[in-house]
Amino acid sequence: MSRGSGASLNSVFYAETYHPIQAGSIDGTDIHPHDNAVYRALLCSNAALYDPFGDPKVIGDPCCTLFVARLSHLTTEHTLRKAMSEYGRVKNLRLVRHIVTGASRGYAFVEFETEKDMRRAYKDGHHSFIDDSEIIVDYNRQHLMPGWIPRRLGGGLGGKKESGQLRFGGRERPFRAPLRPIPFDDLKRLGIPPPPEGRYMSRFQIPSPPRRRSRRRSLSSETGQDFDGEHEKPTSSSRQHERSSSRDRLHGNRSTRHYNEEHLERQHKKDRHSYRHEKRPSEGDASSSGKRRRVDSEKRGSYEHDRWSPR
Repeated sequence: MSRGSGASLNSVFYAETYHPIQAGSIDGTDIHPHDNAVYRALLCSNAALYDPFGDPKVIGDPCCTLFVARLSHLTTEHTLRKAMSEYGRVKNLRLVRHIVTGASRGYAFVEFETEKDMRRAYKDGHHSFIDDSEIIVDYNRQHLMPGWIPRRLGGGLGGKKESGQLRFGGRERPFRAPLRPIPFDDLKRLGIPPPPEGRYMSRFQIPSPPRRRSRRRSLSSETGQDFDGEHEKPTSSSRQHERSSSRDRLHGNRSTRHYNEEHLERQHKKDRHSYRHEKRPSEGDASSSGKRRRVDSEKRGSYEHDRWSPR
């Protein structure tokens, strides 16, 4: 085996977005679903049947939440909290149990106080042991991975060979670097991201979970302007400036609304004042106007009499 082929076999890459067909491929280049579960996950994805935020039991900050799997069915919340507290302060913990029997289903979600503690547990807690069971940890892909489809709908990641439904692209089973030509046109047609040629990782490297999206980064994606990496992290002065500007905008809206209310009130008072003090006709004017109306009516009556009198 040559050195180049050995390096390519050890090169892997990880999925940043989830696509059911790609997750069922060992190198991320398949364009057809190879089992019924992948086809079911593809139907759920195309029809948008899965809502990652539809579970009311899921609470907390996704960027500080860790997914823990392959737990022993004897592991309790107390044991899991004690084990996860070695990496940081645990804010919330949910051990998923069977809805009827109440037995543990072997996985849980652990929320830490800070994102730093979550990343420490993500790095050091992988393949650790709790109650003589080797666990795996991952970030909260349900909320942080676009296009995610869970295992119960034919998606997910990992799996065992005995099940016949392996899913690739995750931390346990990454994509291998393709050894065959990549069908770029078919992948683009299906909306599958192609393998990152020239940017593969080593199998022994730890993939980093996605970071919290900053306000400057979201602004750059919306406007199309590039910002340097050194400016992505907000400083204390920038945060203070943003707070002051938001405060000014809030007070500005309040002052504008208050000015409009005062302006309307003044205009209403002005109209009432002008109505009260407008010039009204005096008694002499009223008598003269009455006389004119009587003269007009007499003329109109005489005119009608002249018009209809017999000849």
